[in-house]
Amino acid sequence: MKQSVFVQHSGAVCDFSSSDSWVILSPIEQSIKRKIEAVGTPLKDWDIQINYGIKTGYNDAFIIDTEKREAILANCQTEEERKRTAELIRPILRGRDIRRYEYEWADKYLIATFPSRHYDIELYPAVKRHLLSFGKERLEQTGKTYSINGEKIKARKKTHNKWFETQDSISYWEDFMRPKIIWKRIGSILRFSYDTTGNLGLDSTCFATGQHMAYLCCILNSLMGHYMFKDSPKTGTGDLLVSVQAIEPILIPMNKDMECLFENLLEEVLEHRSEETEKEINRLAFKLYDLSPAEINYITDFVTQSQQSQ
Repeated sequence: MKQSVFVQHSGAVCDFSSSDSWVILSPIEQSIKRKIEAVGTPLKDWDIQINYGIKTGYNDAFIIDTEKREAILANCQTEEERKRTAELIRPILRGRDIRRYEYEWADKYLIATFPSRHYDIELYPAVKRHLLSFGKERLEQTGKTYSINGEKIKARKKTHNKWFETQDSISYWEDFMRPKIIWKRIGSILRFSYDTTGNLGLDSTCFATGQHMAYLCCILNSLMGHYMFKDSPKTGTGDLLVSVQAIEPILIPMNKDMECLFENLLEEVLEHRSEETEKEINRLAFKLYDLSPAEINYITDFVTQSQQSQ
């Protein structure tokens, strides 16, 4: 059968012989896809841990600023209580605080009463007084609705946790203290921040810990990294959903020879960010996948246009 001129110029040969899910791609997209699959290893198969940020169930009570933190510490009766309390109240990052490679801390702290730590609230009387100021019924994790002075008060959702604890157990709390990549879970622009200072992350973030964090941070922030998220799920308004499930399939090459180069480049970016350093990160990221000049131009144009439309 004779093909139309449009098909002759715009058609693409597709192989549907396997039982895998399929999508129709242009020849250059097919070539890029093959190269990514040839060298990449899914992040779920790396020696890393990927988790969600912390859900408190009631941020107004558990998220505080420096002024409130100092007030709570000033209300401690002994130096021992003050020391314990200071260790309990930790800096936290929200999704909106995340930037590419770095973050802008917004003077926010979390009262980190994680259920997995089994805290005795009686050892933290100043914290207890602060939390009770919001009403115990409001902080209970029963899912019940109470009537207080004619006002209906909805408790947090039902869990087995205590009224002064965060909603999530956070058994992986120690991972926050390790070098990590942290990113906004839902957003129009991809940003991955590198943190070595032990900041916590709110549930508007996800984070990864383990080996190769500096290397992975560079790849994920590169043009190549952004391109690989093009098929990630989106919200109804078009924002990307960069959840744990969305990032685990991302294919990144394990390349020890180039990892040191990326680590040095990340240090440069964090110390004095420059356009030249970011260009070098992009160049090396493309090199990892052995892309041709035409494929590099295609990805660069695709990502640039995507960012301009957001």
